Amino acid sequence: MGLLLLITAAIVAYAGISYSRSRGCLFSTLCLTVSALWCGLGLVYILVGQKVLLRTDLKSALVPGLAAFTLALLIIGISALTGKKTVLFLIAVGISVSCAHQIADVSVVGFGQSATAAVYLLVFVVCVYFGCGRLLSTITCGKVEPPGTSMKNKVVSPEQIQGCSNAVSVCLVMNLLSASVAACPLLGVVPQSFVGHVPWLWTAGVFQLVMCILLYRAMDMLAATFFAFTALLRFAEGYTLLLLVYSIKPVSTVPFPIVFSSLFLVIAMFSCLKSVLDGLYQLFFAAYCIAIAAQPQSLFQQGSQAVQAVIFILSAGMLLITTFNMISHTTIPTGKGLVKALVTRMQRVSLRPDNKELHAPYLGYSKYADAEVLGHACNVLAAFAITVTVGDRNPLSVLILPWVVMAGGILQLLCASVAFARGKTFESTVFMLYGVMWAVWGLMRYGGLYGETKGFNMAVGIISFMLCNCLVTAAAMLLSVAWFIYALTFQLILISFLLDAVDVLPFGYDIGASIVFGLVSFYFFIAHIFNSSFLSPQIPLGNAVLRLSGVGGGADMCPHVAAHRSTSVQQIADILKNGGICGVPTDTVYVLVAACNRPDAVVKAYKVKKQAQDRPMSLWISSIKQLEPVRHLMSPLLLDFMQAAWPSSISMVIPRGPWMDTFGLGEAAKHIGTPESIAIRSPDCSVVTHLINLVGPIAVTSANPTGEADTTHHNQVFAKLGEKVDGVLCDGPSPENVASTVVDCTKIETGHIGFFRVGLISKSKVLRIFEEVQKRHRLGQVNPAFEWDQSNSQQEKPLKEDKELELKEESGNSIPSTVPVENSPGVQNRF
Repeated sequence: MGLLLLITAAIVAYAGISYSRSRGCLFSTLCLTVSALWCGLGLVYILVGQKVLLRTDLKSALVPGLAAFTLALLIIGISALTGKKTVLFLIAVGISVSCAHQIADVSVVGFGQSATAAVYLLVFVVCVYFGCGRLLSTITCGKVEPPGTSMKNKVVSPEQIQGCSNAVSVCLVMNLLSASVAACPLLGVVPQSFVGHVPWLWTAGVFQLVMCILLYRAMDMLAATFFAFTALLRFAEGYTLLLLVYSIKPVSTVPFPIVFSSLFLVIAMFSCLKSVLDGLYQLFFAAYCIAIAAQPQSLFQQGSQAVQAVIFILSAGMLLITTFNMISHTTIPTGKGLVKALVTRMQRVSLRPDNKELHAPYLGYSKYADAEVLGHACNVLAAFAITVTVGDRNPLSVLILPWVVMAGGILQLLCASVAFARGKTFESTVFMLYGVMWAVWGLMRYGGLYGETKGFNMAVGIISFMLCNCLVTAAAMLLSVAWFIYALTFQLILISFLLDAVDVLPFGYDIGASIVFGLVSFYFFIAHIFNSSFLSPQIPLGNAVLRLSGVGGGADMCPHVAAHRSTSVQQIADILKNGGICGVPTDTVYVLVAACNRPDAVVKAYKVKKQAQDRPMSLWISSIKQLEPVRHLMSPLLLDFMQAAWPSSISMVIPRGPWMDTFGLGEAAKHIGTPESIAIRSPDCSVVTHLINLVGPIAVTSANPTGEADTTHHNQVFAKLGEKVDGVLCDGPSPENVASTVVDCTKIETGHIGFFRVGLISKSKVLRIFEEVQKRHRLGQVNPAFEWDQSNSQQEKPLKEDKELELKEESGNSIPSTVPVENSPGVQNRF
């Protein structure tokens, strides 16, 4: 039964996470909450089945968790009823009542079993109805949708959709769960906390870490950091109870809880800028850490349990407010913006606007907020945790292992992954290296394995880490003074590890080095959270100790202007008109462009790109009307195909011809296309279209050196091409990571097209467009892009004939006669 519940929990959690992309989704909250319930129950049943827990312990193990989920699901059900989500109401309330009856069943044998089964049967019927309704709606494309099975969310205000309400509500449920486990022994509901509560605590920790990732994706850095801290508490509490199996009661040393309470206090203060209620709620976790410091013998003393009882009540209230505001048109006030309004009135203080540019990645394509605040906080926790000397005591008897391995190791690896996704490669390297070092050292020194590895073997491994950190320290000199001190002080910790491994550690050196590194890490923590909230004043990190010439050596950057401003597009257009080359966003990836009427700029772009012969530059136009002067030199079928397929992410390779001379390329024309053909495209991007309208047709190549990956963010343009570009039009991450589809139209007159590359637009879609063009082409329909007013055409016809005669006299060659517009076949625009 435990295994089946775990499998079911994984499937339900997948459904909840998949649907979490829709912000403010109560369905996702319900799925993840029920998944946590099944996960905790399944683990408890497995422990009973493996004889780790006796059947007589089942009541004490189940009651705290079931009580928490009874209340949490009841609150979710009330919110669903408020939002007229009948099916979600029945499921939530049904499982809540089942949990209550299950508590009665384990308390009094035989009491409540039938009621539990009956309510679960009702939940089963409702879920089958809901699932069949969704399946029927999917099959009929929404034409048939039984009542109560709609998944459309209500229209909410922009203020309501900020953040990730479903992830926050799940984290609140996990806080409710852990507080219930701690408060039940205090209230006499269960005799005492024991190993049977570990599944509930670690389930809460795992789910909060997963929600932490979702909160980073929702760009909510403060909430992600706070719930990562609470997840650490859940793992530490579970670890403490797990050691009771070996009759070990670990002592929570005084320095660490005080440091942890300070971190909670800082997070609470800055959370008040977003919501006063959030800040006040987080203050109680600072109080919880202070209670642990007052009674360090265990995390489950009466003082800490009393604070957890208060947190239980507060978590229930916060859950009710969060879910109600998620589903209701009217919201319960949470003091949002009150502190921010007071701060903005202060002189010399300027708050940073909360927009997408706040967490813009440095390189690459990222959907995550900055995780540096959490990374530095983890180093603070790990550094101050090892300030306590174990001495001759059992290393497991001092509560250090969770803080060093979980905080310093696992969470830092998570921060390293987020930093790498954001393009912050140096920070990612630091967190990765330090995370591995904390995890290895923690397991060796405080996991009971140190006696077997101490000596030469351990020293060799530490020396290898020291050499890697020497490279990090050297690189930090090119970044800032603060980062140099940061890496240098960690080298002092590594030296203490080495001296300890060979038994020559001076007294107090390791404690001093750990405190110094912890204080430096705390400064970084304060600086990053402060600078991300305020534009001015700023906490300084210092300039680079060394500067190098060239890209990244401190030289002035070219203009980086926002794409959503008309003045910015005009500025980039002026640069292109004056012979510059710029990086611009498109409907796919970022590209490097030059104006065709500036041959010198086209040559410059070609040389900057280090273009390979098999990847020539292409020609882009804003619309097919820009080909009007040369339409008589092109195939009518080709023109109709262009009209049907553009604007889109389709590039067409067409035969090269004298029509290219019209764009003013001159000698630079040899750099565009091959001697036989050229790629041409009209992008489906309003910014680029406007730019081409201002400049004229442009020569385009990808904004990366040949052989490297495509550029997917504006910061990547300068990072890859450096001072060689004259301007960058910034629009954040690319909408797509896939390049355009390249279609071979050199033999289009034969009725066939080919494909050089299948990109964003599928091959079947391109072929379908071409088939319709061929069909309409045979019907002789007029291309609307080249319809002329009869009076204008009659007036312009003599002028054109005179112009053709002049060209004949100058060149001595005949020019193909133009195709009458009345007989020109065409097709209606499909886009």
